[in-house]
Amino acid sequence: MNLLEQAILEHGKSVNNVALDASSFLTKQIDIQILDWCASQLAIHFQDAKIDRILTIESGGIAISTLVALKLNVPLVVMKKKRSMLDPENVLTTNVFSFTKNSSYELNCNVEHINDNDRVLFIDDVLAHGNAVEGTLEILAQTSATLVGVGILFEKSFQAGAKMLADKGIDTLSLARISSLENGIHF
Repeated sequence: MNLLEQAILEHGKSVNNVALDASSFLTKQIDIQILDWCASQLAIHFQDAKIDRILTIESGGIAISTLVALKLNVPLVVMKKKRSMLDPENVLTTNVFSFTKNSSYELNCNVEHINDNDRVLFIDDVLAHGNAVEGTLEILAQTSATLVGVGILFEKSFQAGAKMLADKGIDTLSLARISSLENGIHF
């Protein structure tokens, strides 16, 4: 059992048998030692993939993506869920449905932050149904950049996201694979 899996068992909580509350060590309060270990594992796995930049979605993926970007020495681009008055006219957009929040949002990214032929690594905290990755693929399809990998802190293997990535042949590293949240947390 790795460090993240131990933390999930000790501090995580199953919510409604479908969601994992990791707020006490990954989101609302961050255990930086665990996050640093996770970032090291992701950086080691993708170190030979010739990554040009990392993409993530606000807000859950920012902390882990920052550390991975630092370890790989590449820029980090944060895709936003809501436009701001500071955004340029020319943004890449797609719609994404969030099962956790039970709502859709417009994912957007400044077109100037993704270069032609970039090799992109997508990092996020959770993989469930794969909608965030699908949204990322749709954003990248508007450019000539390529998704070369996906790094995830924990996946809910009982949902469709992991299978979707495997079917697409995308190099994916999930540091913890949760097989069930029924009556507790199971790997």
